[in-house]
Amino acid sequence: MAENSVKQENKEKKTGFWQGVKQEWQKIIWTDKKSLVKKTILVAVISIILGVIIAIVDRAALQLVELIIG
Repeated sequence: MAENSVKQENKEKKTGFWQGVKQEWQKIIWTDKKSLVKKTILVAVISIILGVIIAIVDRAALQLVELIIG
């Protein structure tokens, strides 16, 4: 008898969890396609710019080390 109440309680917890997930999923505000494309392009451009900056700093540091070691 105690086993049945434990099983029932676990089943209620699982059902409550999925109901909560469904409620939270409905609260999500999805961005529109135009905004998504703009933000994606912005992230790509910033990533490329940062990559170039890192490459320049790396090359300068390497030349400085070679100059010191010499």
